[in-house]
Amino acid sequence: MKPIIQIAGLIDQNEADLLIKAGVEFLGFPLRLPVNKEDLSEAEAAEIIKTFPSNTKAVLITYQNDANEIVQFCRQLAAEYIQLHGEISVEQLQRVKELNTKLTVFKSLITGKYSLNELKQTISETEKYVDAFITDSYNPKTGATGATGQTHDWSISRELVEFSSKPVILAGGLNANNVYDAIKTVKPAGVDSHTGVEGEDGRKDSLKVQKFLSESKRAFAELTK
Repeated sequence: MKPIIQIAGLIDQNEADLLIKAGVEFLGFPLRLPVNKEDLSEAEAAEIIKTFPSNTKAVLITYQNDANEIVQFCRQLAAEYIQLHGEISVEQLQRVKELNTKLTVFKSLITGKYSLNELKQTISETEKYVDAFITDSYNPKTGATGATGQTHDWSISRELVEFSSKPVILAGGLNANNVYDAIKTVKPAGVDSHTGVEGEDGRKDSLKVQKFLSESKRAFAELTK
């Protein structure tokens, strides 16, 4: 499996163009969020996704937990990848796969909010119905379980990678300066960054994106040696 390098939290078409030109293949759209404010509207996201070349993947990041609503939302945005970041039952996960067999499903594993044993239990209960897991960091001050800009104990993610029969993507406070060490430590199937490649103005920074990509690719290449 080719390593996944995902950048999430696009603001507009200009950012999408910047990321695609840099070579990012997975672009994440966080929408219908319980804590953080959306970066753009659902209509704007749908229009941007229409412009994607065939090798660019739109990943809908949502906290929804009803299978029918999830599948309809993906259809509305023409997204074939869904990152389920909230609480969702095993039954609803199974239903998502039944309603749309073409959807690729990423299921979040929130470190800090749940213990290692609880996260392993989640993997055991849900891995039959997901294509990959994605770890992320919990911010107890805000209640946010994504886009916190905070790292977590990478040894936990490393253990989850070893435990899971499905690929595990690493997220949580990753940036161009720490992603190499993170990959070498955790040995994930992919990485994700949101705030870690942004400038002070909150927009994606071209140099940070390029360095994040090069450092990620360097680390993944060394893992395969």
